[in-house]
Amino acid sequence: MVSPFTPLPYRAFAPEDLLGPLNDVEHLHAPATLFVAGDPQILCHGARVAIVGSRKASAQDLARARTLATRLCEREIVVVSGLAAGIDTAAHHATLAVGGRTIAVLGTPLDHVYPTTNTALQHHIMREHLCISQFPAGAPIHRKNFPMRNRTMALLSDATVIIEATDTSGSLVQGWEALRLGRGLFIAQSVAEDATVSWPTKLLYYGGRVLSDETLDLLFDSLPHRSEADVRGAIPF
Repeated sequence: MVSPFTPLPYRAFAPEDLLGPLNDVEHLHAPATLFVAGDPQILCHGARVAIVGSRKASAQDLARARTLATRLCEREIVVVSGLAAGIDTAAHHATLAVGGRTIAVLGTPLDHVYPTTNTALQHHIMREHLCISQFPAGAPIHRKNFPMRNRTMALLSDATVIIEATDTSGSLVQGWEALRLGRGLFIAQSVAEDATVSWPTKLLYYGGRVLSDETLDLLFDSLPHRSEADVRGAIPF
C-alpha cells in the first residue's frame, strides 16, 4: 500500500547540480529533475554503494545486507538503497544503527511512502540523511516508477550490490543499468550460486562480479576516492 505522507521541505535540482557533468551514456536514462529532502552534501562525502534485493528476502540474506551495510560504514562509504521492504529496509536500518550515512531513492514522490511500515524510517532519512525522488509531489504512482527509480539509483551510486533477487526482480534493472553505465556490479555469492535463478549467470557474463568475504576488497578497490575538495561548490544553495 502506498500512503500519503507529509514530507519535510524539499528542493529540486538538475542531476548535474548534484553529480557534476553527465556524459552521453549517463544522460540516456537520467531524469530531468531530482527532488531532494535532507542534506545533499552527503553526495559530496565518500563513495556511494547501493545495496538492493528482494522485498521478501530470507533471514540469511537480510543478515547479509545488514553486515555489508555495516562494513561499508566502517569505510565511511555512503549506503544507498530504495526504501523498499526487505533488503532495502535492512540496509538503511543497519546504516543508521552504526551511525553511517544513507541515501534513499524513492519510487514514489516525496509526499508518499511505500511501504507504509517505513513511514518513520523515511521521515528520519529526510530529516537527518538524504531522500531523493525523480517524481514531483502529487504525481501518480505507477508500477513503472520502480524500475525507473532503480536506473536512477544506479546513476547515483558508484557500485551496486544485489543481495537476493528473483528472475523478475526490479533489482535486475539496476544491475543492467550499472553495467551500462560502467559502474561496478557485485552479486552476493549466495545468490550467484543459487540454481533456482538464471539471472546471475547473465550479469556475470557481461561484467558483474561475485561478492564474498574473500572478494570484498575488490568492491572497495573499485570505488572512487572522492573527497570534499573534489566537489566543493558543486551543489548550489
